[in-house]
Amino acid sequence: MARVNELKRQLKPGQVYRREDLAPYSNAVDRHLALLVQDGTLHKIAQGLYYFPKKTAFGASPPDDETLIRSFLKDKRFLLTSPNSYNALGVGTTQLYNKRIVYNLKRHEQVTLNGKTFFFHKTPYFPKKATPEFLLVDLVNNLGSLAEEREQVLKNILAKAKTMDLNKLKHAVEAYGHSKTKKLFHPVLAEMKNTRYAQAAPVLIMIAVLNLTSSDKV
Repeated sequence: MARVNELKRQLKPGQVYRREDLAPYSNAVDRHLALLVQDGTLHKIAQGLYYFPKKTAFGASPPDDETLIRSFLKDKRFLLTSPNSYNALGVGTTQLYNKRIVYNLKRHEQVTLNGKTFFFHKTPYFPKKATPEFLLVDLVNNLGSLAEEREQVLKNILAKAKTMDLNKLKHAVEAYGHSKTKKLFHPVLAEMKNTRYAQAAPVLIMIAVLNLTSSDKV
């Protein structure tokens, strides 16, 4: 019993643990983990994965998805997102999806953790944060698998792209876009670039004239 109590002292509320994280604190880790699950101290959320609940006024709170994925992957380098995030772009996507996507460096599979299904996509190319530019590119990458009015959404995407920062959008397209996505965006990026130069031209000409005038006075 003393070893079980020693194991309990290592636990922090709201944290998810792998079996190997707790093995150094027990001489019979599987038996002790089973006892802690049986008495409700730990919740087993997947094979070899355990959660020590945080107590709230409404009872034990479930683990947040970020903590869950971090422990499952044993890696903090991932991006957790959902097709529902596209709806914030204002390009006409309206469906709600019970789908969580994890871009990561290690796994490519579908996994159920704590009753939730996560789709792990192994790729070296994803940002630390899902920016609007990334989401727009990601939407085009995945539009074929979504239950949306694709033709209208594509028109809205191209219109939305022209309102974004050229450099940020260009980076997102080149870093995260599939080949077909890049082909779609390249004409838009070229148009945005030409428009920016056209808008900047009068100012550049004025600056050049002022510089020449200053030189003549000297």
